[in-house]
Amino acid sequence: MAAAEQGLRRDVRDARRIVVKIGSSSLTTAAGGLDADRVDALVDVVARCLGAPEDEDSKEVVLVSSGAIAAGLAPLGLDKRPRDLARQQAAASVGQGLLVARYTASFARYGRRVGQVLLTSDDTSRRAHYRNAYRTLDQLLAMGTVPVVNENDTVATDEIRFGDNDRLAALVAHLVRAELLVLLSDVDGLYDGNPASPGTSLIEEVRGPHDLDGVEIGSAGKAGVGTGGMVTKVEAARIAAGAGVPVVLTSATRAADALAGRSVGTYFHRTGRRSAGRLLWLAHASAPRGALVLDDGAVRAVVERRTSLLPAGLAGVEGEFSAGDPVELRDTAGRAVARGLVNFDAREIPRLIGRSTRDLARELGPAYEREVVHRDDLVLLHP
Repeated sequence: MAAAEQGLRRDVRDARRIVVKIGSSSLTTAAGGLDADRVDALVDVVARCLGAPEDEDSKEVVLVSSGAIAAGLAPLGLDKRPRDLARQQAAASVGQGLLVARYTASFARYGRRVGQVLLTSDDTSRRAHYRNAYRTLDQLLAMGTVPVVNENDTVATDEIRFGDNDRLAALVAHLVRAELLVLLSDVDGLYDGNPASPGTSLIEEVRGPHDLDGVEIGSAGKAGVGTGGMVTKVEAARIAAGAGVPVVLTSATRAADALAGRSVGTYFHRTGRRSAGRLLWLAHASAPRGALVLDDGAVRAVVERRTSLLPAGLAGVEGEFSAGDPVELRDTAGRAVARGLVNFDAREIPRLIGRSTRDLARELGPAYEREVVHRDDLVLLHP
């Protein structure tokens, strides 16, 4: 191996389609408002990574960018991120335009176009939305455009939010079939304790969940303008790695080294393979609308034999939900063992409990001769 390639992460260096996520604290000031120099510095790195479209080794980058709410604070006279959803949405409405305008101007220095793509969790869960989102992003990349993705904060409610852009980035990496996810923030990697404390050290590689046993993971970033923190970044890295996408977690100032494959930050190796998009959403981004209680036999069937949930295995129902909603599947002790898309409204469930599909079909009609949750729409929470 040539000396220049020693120490390079080959999966990172060879990745052609990459998702890069940048946090609010790396783009804005603590008081709110975009920092043009920081935006330009990031764009410089991404543009160099992209290369010329005609180059054989040119790459594709999807940029998942936070910063819309933070960018809207100063123009609206807000001195800090508001707690209430309505003002957050107002700030996002003002800030999103400023954010995309800044990216448009910055990428124009390299002759690159940008395309704004705003997503809600529905776009990664509903099959038609999922396919449309993929086609849009894939076409933008094919046309040499840099998609700038953000959660659609102006319309998202607590029930349909991704919760943070780290999680969104992991799901987008799966959506676009990326070969690499790079998470950038104001911290240069994952440490085995508080980075400010003496004696802590950088965790250079994570090969599986057990590598993080006993590791104290911090929460909020120091800038205080985002929603995430190291906890959300590690969770996003686990989601992506579990879906077959390796992850580099490092600071925005080390972005160039990270994209070049140099050994910076923390590298999360793949731990799983690509799965169906709706299942990834079910496990990591859905908000259950209620719960189904399973008897012991149904728990064993669902968890050990990976079967569908039939009415005969039901022991109870909790909450209000409609057919097609995500629900938790719990054992009789209240422990959530799985999550799935239910085929009946909550008000229909009581008459189904403990009964066979044949009896239900005979009494209520053929529409009731089916699974409560089909195995294709079900994910285990503790596999």
